[in-house]
Amino acid sequence: MWSDNRIPVQSTPAHDHPIKRHHSARYYAHRVKENLTTRVSKLICAIFLFLLFLVGLLTFILWLSLRPHRPRFHIEEFSIPALAHAGGFENAEIIYNLTTRNVNQNIGVYYDSMQMTVFYEDQSIGGKPLLFPFYQEPKNTTVIAGPLGGASLTVTNQRWEQFLAARGRGEVVFRVEVTSIIRFKISTWNSKHHRMHANCPAGVGPDGLILPIYRDKRCPVYFS
Repeated sequence: MWSDNRIPVQSTPAHDHPIKRHHSARYYAHRVKENLTTRVSKLICAIFLFLLFLVGLLTFILWLSLRPHRPRFHIEEFSIPALAHAGGFENAEIIYNLTTRNVNQNIGVYYDSMQMTVFYEDQSIGGKPLLFPFYQEPKNTTVIAGPLGGASLTVTNQRWEQFLAARGRGEVVFRVEVTSIIRFKISTWNSKHHRMHANCPAGVGPDGLILPIYRDKRCPVYFS
């Protein structure tokens, strides 16, 4: 076309067509290699995570089966016969009967020492060592019984009057604490020493005998 000044005017195409580029075989081979590498990496990660989960699960199951349970203490009997008599202070004596149960299936317990202390209103009124060092087999119960009196029972006349006043109200409540140094035995391996405490509430009635609500009661146990 020509303008009025006879200068040729170039026409612009309505649409520019993109230039098609063809990738080389090397490019496609590289892409396939990258894709395979990604898939292999994901597979390796999945296998690793699965094995890690499996090891963790087996470890947890093994820990549950070998985790030692603390011994269970029960108070079977506890009495102060002299309480049945107002003037029985001179013959005051505590008769006790406790049991300790090793509930573990395959774990034994070494008791290196054991001490019993009786408390009234959080004040010690006597105590003594119990048993001698011994080993308790799995699923086994040991009886701890005997009297506590004489020099081992330090009850003053004032304290005895408190017992009698509580007896008049229907019950006299004591606390028996058993302190032990124990170790757990798993096959040929022995654990470190643990200091264990069992606290057993024991209430007696006007006749000096343990009340039914306290008999065969499981004692709270904790380590320190």
